[in-house]
Amino acid sequence: MPEQKRKLLVIGCNGMLAEAVASAASAEYVLTGVDLPEFDMKDQSQVLSLCDRLSPEIIINCAAYTNVDGCETEEDLANEVNGMAVGFLAEAAKRVQATLVHISTDYVFDGKKNSPYTEQDQTNPQSTYGRSKLFGERAILNSGLEKYFIIRTSWLYGHGGKNFVETILRLAGEREELQVVADQVGSPTYTGDLAEAIFNLLTVHASLQSKAPELYGIYHFSNEGYCSWHEFACAIVTEARSHNLPVVTREIRPISTEEYPLPAKRPANSVFDKSKYKNATGAEVPAWRDSLKVYFLSVNSPSFEEY
Repeated sequence: MPEQKRKLLVIGCNGMLAEAVASAASAEYVLTGVDLPEFDMKDQSQVLSLCDRLSPEIIINCAAYTNVDGCETEEDLANEVNGMAVGFLAEAAKRVQATLVHISTDYVFDGKKNSPYTEQDQTNPQSTYGRSKLFGERAILNSGLEKYFIIRTSWLYGHGGKNFVETILRLAGEREELQVVADQVGSPTYTGDLAEAIFNLLTVHASLQSKAPELYGIYHFSNEGYCSWHEFACAIVTEARSHNLPVVTREIRPISTEEYPLPAKRPANSVFDKSKYKNATGAEVPAWRDSLKVYFLSVNSPSFEEY
C-alpha cells in the first residue's frame, strides 16, 4: 500500500522563500500554495475556512511585510501582517492539528550583544519591523498551539525576490563606485539552505512525533560564518565577475552606519548561534561563501497545486 503523502500548505507562495521551499520539498509532500490577491492572511475567516477545508498536516508561513523602512510609516499594516495574521494561522493550525512553521528575524534583537545570539537571549527590537515580527512570535506562543517551529533567520537572499544580492548585482552593473556599510555584521542566509533546514526539522518531528515535544519551539538558522555588509558586497561582486556578469564597479568603499542613515534602525550584530538546530537535526550548516557560489549556479522551479 503506497505511503500517504503529507499535505503541506504554503502561505505566501509567490515569494522568494516559498520558491525555495517548493524546490526543496521531497516526493512525500503534496504542496498547496496561496498568496495575494486571492488569499489574504489578514482575513481571519478566510484563514480558518481554508485550513478547515484543506486540513493540512503542515502550514509554512513564508508571507510577511518585509519592507523594513516601509514599516516605519505603515506600522498598522506591519502589525496586521507580521503580527495579528500570524495569530490567525496559529489558531487555524490548532483547529486542524497542523504543525505551523513560521519565519522570524534577527530584528527582534537590538544587536548590542558581542557574541552570537541564542534562542534564550532577551529580545529588544529597535524598529517597527522588529516589533511587528516579535508580535507574530508572541501570537504563536500565546495561542495554545503546541506543534510549531519559529525559525529566526538573517540577511535572507535567493531567487525570485528583492534582496541585498540582487541589489548589489544591479548596482555593480551601473556604478563604478559603491558605498556599503561596514560596521554591521551578520550571517547571510541562502533561501535554499533555509528551506532545507525547515524540512530537516519537519523530518525529525515526523520520526519522533510526540516522543520529543521539546523539539518544538524557537530556532535560529543562518549560514555559517559571518561578515559585514561591505564584505558581503565584495564577495557578491567577485562571484559576479567569475560568472562573466556585467560589472562596471571598480571600488566598493566601506562606510559607517551614520554615513548611510535609514528610517529603521538596523542591528549592529545579527550573528546567530545555531547549536540548537544542529543538535536537533544532526545536520551541517553550509558556510555563507559556499552558499553564495551555489546561488549563482542554481535555478529554482517551484510547483504548487491550486487551492
